[in-house]
Amino acid sequence: MAVVVGAASVLVLPVAVFLTRYSDAYDLLHAGFAIPAAAVLGWLALSLARTGRRRASLTLRARGGLSSARAGRALGLAGVWLAGAAVTALAVYGLLEYIAST
Repeated sequence: MAVVVGAASVLVLPVAVFLTRYSDAYDLLHAGFAIPAAAVLGWLALSLARTGRRRASLTLRARGGLSSARAGRALGLAGVWLAGAAVTALAVYGLLEYIAST
C-alpha cells in the first residue's frame, strides 16, 4: 500500500501540470493547488512504509515486506521532496512578481 500511495504522491504534481496544458480555464500557477495533496500523500506513504517495515520484521517471511516498505519509503520521500521543490518554486515566483511590481 505504501508503494501505491508513494507513487501517487510522486505523480500528483506532474499530472496537475500536464492537465493545465490542455485547459483554457486553468494556467500553470493553478497546478500549485496540488502541492498539499502531494505532501500529504508523501507523508502517508512514509507512515505506511514504517508500519509495513514493523510488520515485516515480525514475520518469518520478511523479504517481500521489507522491499516494498523500502520502495514505499523512497517514493514517499520523493513525493515530499517534490512538494518542497514546488513550494520553493512558487515562493521564488511570488518574490520575483513582488520585485517586478515595485
